[in-house]
Amino acid sequence: MIKRIEAFIGENRLIDRGDTVIVALSGGADSVTLLHILYLLKEKYELTLHAAHLNHGIRGEEADRDEDFVRGLCGELGIPLHVRRADIPALARQNGKSLELCGRETRYAFFEKLGERYGAKIATAHNRNDNAETVLWNLVRGAGLAGLSGIPVKRGRIIRPLLCCSRDEIEAYCAENHLGFVTDSTNLEELYTRNRIRLQVMPLLRQLNDNADGNIARTSDLAREADEYFNKNSLKELNECKTDSGYSCEKLLKAEPIIRRYAVRQLMRMHGAPIDAVHTELVMQAMCDGGAVELGGGYTAVCAQGILRIITDDPEENASEPILLRDYPHKTILTVKNGTIWHDGKAIPREKVNNLFVNNLIPCDIITDDAVVRARTAGDSFSDSRRGVTKSLKKLFNELKIPREDRDGIRLVASGSTVLWIEGIGSAVRVDLGADKELLYMGKLSIDNGELTVDNCGRTPSSPDSCNAENNYEGEHHA
Repeated sequence: MIKRIEAFIGENRLIDRGDTVIVALSGGADSVTLLHILYLLKEKYELTLHAAHLNHGIRGEEADRDEDFVRGLCGELGIPLHVRRADIPALARQNGKSLELCGRETRYAFFEKLGERYGAKIATAHNRNDNAETVLWNLVRGAGLAGLSGIPVKRGRIIRPLLCCSRDEIEAYCAENHLGFVTDSTNLEELYTRNRIRLQVMPLLRQLNDNADGNIARTSDLAREADEYFNKNSLKELNECKTDSGYSCEKLLKAEPIIRRYAVRQLMRMHGAPIDAVHTELVMQAMCDGGAVELGGGYTAVCAQGILRIITDDPEENASEPILLRDYPHKTILTVKNGTIWHDGKAIPREKVNNLFVNNLIPCDIITDDAVVRARTAGDSFSDSRRGVTKSLKKLFNELKIPREDRDGIRLVASGSTVLWIEGIGSAVRVDLGADKELLYMGKLSIDNGELTVDNCGRTPSSPDSCNAENNYEGEHHA
């Protein structure tokens, strides 16, 4: 059994030489076996071994008995033990969660904190039977391949070296090696879902096939391989469909449905949005029909102008507080003399004065003292003297296909209700460089040995990327 576990560790690269490993030690047969085997492998792998125990306060004296037992066991083996006490029933009531969920979250939070402190891997004692029960529970809940993959062999710093062993094998190991262990009395209560699967469902399945646990384990291995394959290919598909402002719905819709579904889930995962089958299907439908899907957790999937994006619903994320233009840091005062633009006594090379540069210039004589840098407001319009037209910002943004969720993050310069400049679009006034005057450049710039360096162009990370464009406004350099 030790050789099989060691081979399993090597195949899955669970432990490297010199690792620090903290064993999640409940005192049951599984965790005692795990601790004992890693103790025997300690010198071979040059391990630094610790143990961690959570006294959850659910079973009163029995929980204290478990704590005393693991303290004695670790003392005999000379393994440092970390114990935390928590009132899980009180925490569950306070947070409106089940005892199972609250206990699990508290336990893993404790382990993660220890793992961070010691730079350690956390070894938990889940076995093949636990995996079979998890697969069945996920199956009846309607899980996909990820759920049918069962308990992952490793996840972050968590490793599970006993997933290759059955519960019977573990108990036999304890007997052969004279290892004591404690039994959690709640494991025999049918109040919990996992217990009902263990005590009622699995015995029936073993009557149908005495190797039910092993067959389920093989099926979960195949599901895991398929899940990894689809995840890999969906990431490749996302990269191929990526645009400057999101992901092309047209290209994604050409992918196989399962790859498309995985791609949507990958996108939700990358943004930290909740993932479930219902919202995944709604997003896939929105890719065909357009619209928005609230995902929960403050996130929304938006499909507009043929582009899929995941955005936050947090109104503060795109908020832009007005700031007086004179206090705005990303600007530069320039002077025009005899057709040359000067900055700090240095002439800007003529070849650098392209259409984009000129579009970010505002004549100082049209700027009032109350001019501000702000986000758009209702009723804003933009008068383009170069075209001789006036349009509402809403209409202008629609024409330029600027995503709706990006519009509140675009900065503009306004004197009262008159919009003088729009970030990524340019100035309302075409500047005549033939007359001597002062100009305000919306951006920071410097000249060194005749080379012009432009910093920021007045942009924010959420605004359109137009700093490197050479086009003019007629060519819609914003897009």
